[in-house]
Amino acid sequence: MKPMGPIPPEFAGQAGMLTIAGTRADDWLARHGSPLFVYDPAIVAARVARFRAAMPAAVDLHYAVKANPFPPMIAAVAPLVHGLDVASAGELAKALAVKPAAAISFAGPGKRDSELAAAIAAGATLNVESEGEARRAIAIGELAGIAPRLAVRVNPDLELRGSGMKMGGRASPFGVDAERVPALVKAIVAGGAVWRGFHIFAGSQALDADALTETQAATLALAARLADESGHAPPLVNLGGGFGVPYFSGDTAVDVERIGAALAERLAARAGVLADSAFAIELGRWLVAEAGVYLTRVVDRKESRGETFLVVDGGLHHQLAASGNFGTVVRRNYPLAVAGRMGAEATEEASVVGCLCTPLDRLGDKVMLPRAQEGEAIAVFLAGAYGLSASPAGFLGHPAPAEVVAGAG
Repeated sequence: MKPMGPIPPEFAGQAGMLTIAGTRADDWLARHGSPLFVYDPAIVAARVARFRAAMPAAVDLHYAVKANPFPPMIAAVAPLVHGLDVASAGELAKALAVKPAAAISFAGPGKRDSELAAAIAAGATLNVESEGEARRAIAIGELAGIAPRLAVRVNPDLELRGSGMKMGGRASPFGVDAERVPALVKAIVAGGAVWRGFHIFAGSQALDADALTETQAATLALAARLADESGHAPPLVNLGGGFGVPYFSGDTAVDVERIGAALAERLAARAGVLADSAFAIELGRWLVAEAGVYLTRVVDRKESRGETFLVVDGGLHHQLAASGNFGTVVRRNYPLAVAGRMGAEATEEASVVGCLCTPLDRLGDKVMLPRAQEGEAIAVFLAGAYGLSASPAGFLGHPAPAEVVAGAG
């Protein structure tokens, strides 16, 4: 038997048929079919309210659209946050449909000229990732007669300790090495662009509050140093995010209140060069991961050499992360449940496997569950972030799952 991660608190105490946003899982499946992603925006709203209560008033909240770019989800989140952070022209178009361009920033390496032009024309902020990208953006702006809004994404000389994905402290395709940033800022201002500040992102999926507060303190110090050396104060300092969620056995939720208290102290004592700067934290999975549930039906129950397999009509082509094939070194189990048997005793060890012709297609590896039969649904939790859009949906040509935001449309 291999342990599973903790079921999110909004679902953990349920008994009988799982309900999502007040509706039974079997009713969701009857309406939309299987497999199905269901997202509860009320859970997102509660996360935002917790953030607002914990963080200093001076810190804005941005949503990282890549975490879940489903348009109804973006539309549900947009009124709750100050800004939307995108990483492609496709995400930019979705963001512009629900938020003014001034509240949108565009990061990511390898932006095409057409993407730079679209962002400049719309009036979104470009977080430039290199000197070359900055030159191209300024030239495109000159041709269009528009001063581009440019910030610099910094490759910091620090990393987020304990993060699942480190984004700083090493050679990187992301951002401009910190020691080269001051010269680039001077060139941006001299080139006639609208100077918008720094985007400093050191890592993601961290659960250690101490590590996050240390990183935020170092980020503020770095922003002040870069501002002093460049001679230009940043209108905005995007402090990155990095708040993780408890996916696996032994994980505990990050202490956001502790982070907020420490950040309030740091901001109160910040360097004078940052006195008039605005600040933002950019979050994706922490806002939306626990709001999503992936439902998939058991189509076959089989025994093989003493092991039980529950074969479902979904799989890694919809939920790559839950299969352990999206950035995890050691495969561990997301929280799962038999949707119609919440709270029931776990009586058998079974592996939940998908319908693809690969042994990698395993959503639950030797987990303890109540005995499930063909036709019953398996619920995979923490499916609200990096689910369908981060999975190889076209692999083997199986049907696409449905997605629904409760209460939308």
